Amino acid sequence: MADRQNGDLASIRHSISHIMAEAVLQMFPEAKIAIGPAIENGFYYDFDLPRALKPEDLTDIEEKMKEIIKGNHDFVKKVISKEVALKLFKSQPFKVELINELPENEEISIYTQNSFTDLCRGPHVANTNELDPGSFKLLSIAGAYWRGDEKNKMLQRIYGTAWKTAKDLRTHLNWLAEVEKRDHRKLGKELDLFSLHEEAGAGLVYWHPKGARIRSTIEDFWRKEHFRDGYELLYTPHIGKSWLWEKSGHLGFYSENMYAPLNIDDQDYYIKPMNCPFHILIYKTAIRSYRDLPLRWAELGTVYRYERSGVLHGLLRVRGFTQDDAHIICTPDQIEDEIRNVLRFSLKIWDAFKFKDIKAYLATRPEGSVGEEARWEQATESLKKAIGKENLEYTIDEGGGAFYGPKIDLKVRDAIGREWQMSTIQFDFNEPERFDMKFMDNDGTEKRPYMVHRALFGSLERFFGVLIENYAGAFPVWIAPVQVMVIPVAHTLDEYAGNLRKQLLEQEIRVEADLSDNRMNAKIRTAQQQKIPYMLIVGEKEEKEGAVSVRTRTGEQKNMMKTEEFIEFIKGKIETKDLI
Repeated sequence: MADRQNGDLASIRHSISHIMAEAVLQMFPEAKIAIGPAIENGFYYDFDLPRALKPEDLTDIEEKMKEIIKGNHDFVKKVISKEVALKLFKSQPFKVELINELPENEEISIYTQNSFTDLCRGPHVANTNELDPGSFKLLSIAGAYWRGDEKNKMLQRIYGTAWKTAKDLRTHLNWLAEVEKRDHRKLGKELDLFSLHEEAGAGLVYWHPKGARIRSTIEDFWRKEHFRDGYELLYTPHIGKSWLWEKSGHLGFYSENMYAPLNIDDQDYYIKPMNCPFHILIYKTAIRSYRDLPLRWAELGTVYRYERSGVLHGLLRVRGFTQDDAHIICTPDQIEDEIRNVLRFSLKIWDAFKFKDIKAYLATRPEGSVGEEARWEQATESLKKAIGKENLEYTIDEGGGAFYGPKIDLKVRDAIGREWQMSTIQFDFNEPERFDMKFMDNDGTEKRPYMVHRALFGSLERFFGVLIENYAGAFPVWIAPVQVMVIPVAHTLDEYAGNLRKQLLEQEIRVEADLSDNRMNAKIRTAQQQKIPYMLIVGEKEEKEGAVSVRTRTGEQKNMMKTEEFIEFIKGKIETKDLI
């Protein structure tokens, strides 16, 4: 058998995707096939089928795929004309649609293995004997609109994962099990943190008391750190007249993501998708001098953006969210130092949440952008210098900038190795020009300021989803919605437990007391399931000595402490933002 380590994973996954399509056609000869690419960690293929697939169908498809792989079939590439391709795929309407969009004289490549032929650029492995029959698994079935357009037909998508060896597959499946265990939607329900109500509006988040407590703690920390770093806070409206969004360019560049306007007094008002135009209006309320700059203005501003239903995902992709937004308005001479300051500030904030593995991406000018080439080059160079001076590892994201300027994106790696795009630092040449922003320079002339958009968490909702999954719901003490659970061993200790609760509350420690009729072990188990950091077990001895027996959510039992000693202990954990 050929060495299975040959061939990269993309070729392996693409090949198995074709094999899966062949197996599906064997089960459903009348099926219409769409597309089936390799993706990160696996592959998928979309089908129009005579009936809805069931989870047990995946096992049958897998068995047919293994038979095909063991058949030692070559993947044969052939180049044909558009005319021949249309004849070959005449019974496959999705393929015909793709072929018709190609230029008239373009040559088309197809790949055939065994009884299956697909329109495909490749690459593939040379023969199915290069594939390990035990190295793939079909994972799930989902709905997918043809070409991602809700106006098109809904197809059935089969997702799978494929690796070089069965051992690699097992490692990945173990990782997927860990991902499932950490799913913020599941934990959000179990820990009573938030809910989503499609019947009242998809993509809109309802924060429950415990989730709101965490959000409040994060916001308080965010504000305190911003004041320390020289920022001022703004509050701005949720709607604005259409001229504002025309002037900012949002109606020209972003209208498909904006909600339909409200007509008030014969004027169109739009719900804001961004905060920046409002900050600019505040800037223009006074004549600004170079002595006033830089201005660092931040806002926890709730915005609304239309996202297609198919891409909504818990807290990670929503339609209404609160940006931890900021705008820095400065002179050209100040820009590099300001970018460095933002980078340092971002890293400091991420360190507080124990994210250490952070990588920068420098996104350059895209097609269809605005602004002079020289300013783009100067801004990109300023960003590059700032990243270099902070000794951050970075990658160039060619053409990945916003239409109004280059940007730095910071991606953080979580506890199980996933990378999340979070912080962003974006130049903007567009809005200072459109709104005719000016400052009076030291030579007495009016000049155009530079403007930088900056978000650290991106949005509180998405950040909260990432936090839940990073910590698997077991939050550090300083964030935890309930930091301490007092558990009396009998009802005769309820009064002592209540007094303890009052004493801790007075010290601003988030505490509850379990005075239910459950047995002590059941109370401990419930507190552990709710991932409460500390449990204070109190019996007659503890009451007599004014003390508590301390147990952590991990099951560790500490020595008995005087109540004052425990308060000092937990306050230290909160102050240093320690993990358990």
